[in-house]
Amino acid sequence: MSAPQQSATDSQPALPDADAGSDDALVEAVDVETDGAGGTDEARGTGDDHLVREGDVAGDYLERLLDILDVDGDIDLDVEGDRASVAIVGGRLNDLIGPDGATLEALQELTRLAVAQSTGVRSRLMLDVGGYRAKRRADLTALAGEAARRVASSGQPERLSPMNPFERKVVHDVIAPVAGVHSESEGEEPNRRVVVLPDR
Repeated sequence: MSAPQQSATDSQPALPDADAGSDDALVEAVDVETDGAGGTDEARGTGDDHLVREGDVAGDYLERLLDILDVDGDIDLDVEGDRASVAIVGGRLNDLIGPDGATLEALQELTRLAVAQSTGVRSRLMLDVGGYRAKRRADLTALAGEAARRVASSGQPERLSPMNPFERKVVHDVIAPVAGVHSESEGEEPNRRVVVLPDR
């Protein structure tokens, strides 16, 4: 099978090579739990036009990747708040999700890298595959609400299972408005987790 042709245009970023030099590009700060205010890169990338452009680049990249993998799927593009949102929907997509969403996380990082290569701005786009993140968000919302009620009632802290940055952010967002409790993250990846604590 011949390698895909690389295009020099911004709208067709090349698939990143799996080399040692790309490792740093795939790693970004964990627990991105701020409102996005701050760094100059993010400040340059807050406009809706830029987010639409991110989605378009990501969509092109993912369509070519699906073709290479011979996987059927449609790409849905949207803007949610201050980030582009891209979803792959369709038939059998479990291989793109992987155990506990690990493959999805890696695919999201590759897509963010492709967008950054094309736009020159660090991307915070969210990728969902087969509704996995939407279902996980609903499950985590219920789990966080129950943990907050238990901690508020007992006064005892509760440590949740290790989670990735997306999952921890969902939990923190659910717990933040609950009276009498707050949440913190502790530990190192891949075992970083949320701790729900009573207010003192």
